Amino acid sequence: MPKSRLRKKADYTPPPSSVTAVKISSGRSWVAPLMLVLFLIGLAWIVSYYVTSGTWPIRSWGNWNILAGFGFIAAGFGVSTQWK
Repeated sequence: MPKSRLRKKADYTPPPSSVTAVKISSGRSWVAPLMLVLFLIGLAWIVSYYVTSGTWPIRSWGNWNILAGFGFIAAGFGVSTQWK
């Protein structure tokens, strides 16, 4: 059986990069603690509303206290978008 012809291929060399990577310091160390604090405030707000049968945190708000607690939690999710 005849042997196939061998082709010599050049080794791959990547093109030289003209742009060097620069490490960027984000300086966003405040994001994770603030996010966790907002989550915990929202959770504590909702739990305290249910445990005290609506007399605490703000009695005059009634069921709007639940929305306030979820507002803190939503703010925590909003802050989490800044986390890198």
